[in-house]
This record gives sequence, C-alpha cells and structure tokens, in this order.
Amino acid sequence: MYDKSVAQLVAGLRDKQFSSVELSRCFLERIARLDSTYNSFISVDETAVLAAAGAADKRIAAGNAATLTGIPIAHKDIFCTDGMRTSCGSRMLDNFVPPYDATLIAHFNREGAVVLGKTNMDEFAMGSSNENSFYGAVSNPWDTSLVPGGSSGGSAAAVAAMLAPAATGTDTGGSIRQPAAFCGITGIKPTYGRVSRLGMVAFASSLDQAGPMAHSAEDCALLLNCMAGHDPLDSTSSELPAEDYCAGLGGSLQGLRIGLPREYFGDGLDTATARCIQDSLKELEAQGATLVEVSLPHSHLTIPTYYIIAPAEASTNLSRFDGVRYGHRCANPVDLHDLYTRTREEGFGAEVKRRILVGTYALSAGYYDAYYKKAQQVRRLIKQDFVDCFSQVDVIAGPTTPGPAFALGAKSDDPLAMYLEDIYTLAANLAGLPGMSVPAGLVGGRPVGLQLIGNYFDEARLLNVGHRFQQATDWHQRRPATAPGGTQ
Repeated sequence: MYDKSVAQLVAGLRDKQFSSVELSRCFLERIARLDSTYNSFISVDETAVLAAAGAADKRIAAGNAATLTGIPIAHKDIFCTDGMRTSCGSRMLDNFVPPYDATLIAHFNREGAVVLGKTNMDEFAMGSSNENSFYGAVSNPWDTSLVPGGSSGGSAAAVAAMLAPAATGTDTGGSIRQPAAFCGITGIKPTYGRVSRLGMVAFASSLDQAGPMAHSAEDCALLLNCMAGHDPLDSTSSELPAEDYCAGLGGSLQGLRIGLPREYFGDGLDTATARCIQDSLKELEAQGATLVEVSLPHSHLTIPTYYIIAPAEASTNLSRFDGVRYGHRCANPVDLHDLYTRTREEGFGAEVKRRILVGTYALSAGYYDAYYKKAQQVRRLIKQDFVDCFSQVDVIAGPTTPGPAFALGAKSDDPLAMYLEDIYTLAANLAGLPGMSVPAGLVGGRPVGLQLIGNYFDEARLLNVGHRFQQATDWHQRRPATAPGGTQ
C-alpha cells in the first residue's frame, strides 16, 4: 500500500480493498522502522492516528465519506494542530501545544483525512536545505549524504521515502518547489491567498503560502481541492471561488504557449540539469505546446529583493517570541531585558538570528527608505515582468533549481551560496504567482525538477500541464532505491 498514489489509495478505500486503519498502520510501521535514517518527522502520535483512522472507517462504512476520508497526510510542523506540538523546527516552540487547528488542518479534518504526523523543517521555515532544524538535519532518501532541500524538506523526504502518501508544505521563496525537485516528487505553491494562512506560523507574511506535496500532479490536485478556498478569518485570503482542480487534468496541450525566460537558461545552470529541462520541454512540445522565448529583465534582482523583504517581515513576526506569553523561556531572568535577551538567544538558531538582524537593520529609521522601501519598489518591477510575459504566453517554464541536491554541510557555512539555490523560485513569491515543480529526470542518480509558473489563480492549468507531462514520462513514478520498496 505504501507505494500507491493518493488517487489509488482513494480508490482502494472506496472499493474496500483495505481499511484506513490498515493503511495507517502500514505507514506508522514504516516511520517507526525507517525514519531514524531520514529524520523526516518531528512528532507522531500513533494512538491519535489509529483513532482518526477508525473514525474514518466508520464514516466510509456509513456511506458519507469525502474524497480524502481515511487517507493519511503528513503536515509540515508549521501548521497549528489542536492538542499536538507545533514546533516550527525551533527550540523556541519545542513545548508549544496549540489550542486550535489551522484552517488548513481543519479542512483536512472535515474531509476525514488522518493526521499522520508533523514533519521536520528548517527553523521557522528559514533555509534551503533543512539543516537549520532544532531536531537535526533531514537526509535525502535518494542519497542520505545529500540535503532534501528546504524548508519543507521533512515533508518532501517523507513522501519520497514512502513514509507518507502526501504531505503539506509552505513556500516563502521556493520551500515547496525546491525540496520537491531535490527529492523527485511533485509540489505546487498556489497563488498567494488561495490557501488560508490562519494558523500557519508566520515567517514573511506577504510571501508565505501553503501547498501540497505528493508523487504526482493528480495527487496534488486532490489535496488542493481540500486546501483551497476563502477563509473569512484570514484577511489575506482571496474571495475568488476555488475550482475543481481535478476536472481539467486531461485537457489537451494543443496550442499552449510556454514561455522560456532567457535569464533562466544562462550561466549558473548546471549543464546536465539543463539537458533534462530541454528534454522535458521537447515532450511538452510534442504534445502540441509552442515554446516562446521571453524575458524577465529584473530577475537578477530577485535575490537581493527577497533577502531584504523576507528578513524584514521575519524580524517583525518573530518579535512575539519573547518568553512572556508562550514558548521557550530562559531560566531565572533577573529583569525584563535579561528575559528577552536570553530567551531569544537560547530559543533561536543561527540562521533565524541572522535574518532577524538583517531585517531589523533594514527597517531601522535611518535605512528604511534605502533598503526596505527600495526593495518593495523593485518587487513591483519584478511583478510587472511577469504581467508582461503573460500577455504573450500561458505558462512559464524553466528549471526549479540550478542543479540537483548538494551534500549535507556543503553550504551551511556559506549563507550566500545557500541563498543562490533559490534563484529560480523566489520571483513567483515576490509576484504572488502560482508555481509548481514536477520530476524531470536524474543527474548522477539525483532528481531534478521542471518548474512551471502560471498566471494568477491559474493552478488548474499548471496541474493540467504537469499531469499531461507525467502521463508521457515516468520520472514521478521513480522511487529511491535506498528506500525499502524503491524502484529508481
């Protein structure tokens, strides 16, 4: 059962081939037996999992099951879960148990899905390798000496290693798409506002967006059907009605115009990765799509723009963690200043401290206009580049990352080199656009991803393109040979 897609598991539960309890036990057994190798989960409550699965089986027997009833789903440990630790990969929240569910979690609970566990992540979603976690680094199931990508690396590794059929992630600058590419799975970041952010612990509020991670575009569509929709309690949630993302999966690609930004295929892109992307584009072209060269002239400014805006918003959001209300508190503070200082010194890791310092500096009175305000102005130019492109094409395509996964520890002492891993993914967040990564090949046994970027609220088209590509290729069906049951 563990090697089946979500769509196959949905059909199996409906046809009574197995029960949700049997399915959940299968994944719990694999987590208990294998996750010491990958470190992809932070929290798993076996008793709660089996209770939820039992309730799902009763709902199925009664004939009132929803699509995802009984399906085990892993959740990134950034979503608040009532009665279950939500740590954000940080010592600061190691003891935090929320009294409510995030809207996203509530949507899955409403459907009767089973919360399989909470996955490891870069602390407060800050990182591109999942090495910045209080609970230790996550290993890539394709090669445990490699990073799985970040910050949703635990979710990506859990799906790739078949410890979960699907998972949720968040994407602030590529944190769904980049680990999806590194781990050979499919992940989509919806349009900003498409999925509620209520109960998702904030990193950079104007950039954060939740999305699904699974083996295929079809599975991501099934999950997005559950996740998407307006939330009146989230002021950033779009009121535009959500679509049925499964309905158009089989649509023809005849006449589809795919834009290829020349800036995404120049220096810095690994040669072997470029060949995989070009081969993938030829497959889409063979299905009737037309390839059009376009330009994103301000793309070289995405990294400096992002690394002003995101740390500035992080500095503001993380100021709430002061040792007073919840979370970690230092022992025996002598006064309020000592409480704040030592709590934050002890509770935050190095990367989080680095970004708080950068963000606080950028927002300070003497530098606000020179840094934060200027970054917001450049952000508008980056967005306009995409608006101009989408007047010519339907979808933009290119590499998800400059190359395949790198070794654990290879870039942990070089933040600038680490930041460059996000060079192709940041712009979609700055513009608020949907972006998707689908498996597109192997380079030296390591997966690489094809990135698809769509116009606003055009997730259905991205999923259609990804699904049609996956009908013609088998990269999404490959499993790491190092994971028991893998096929590579």
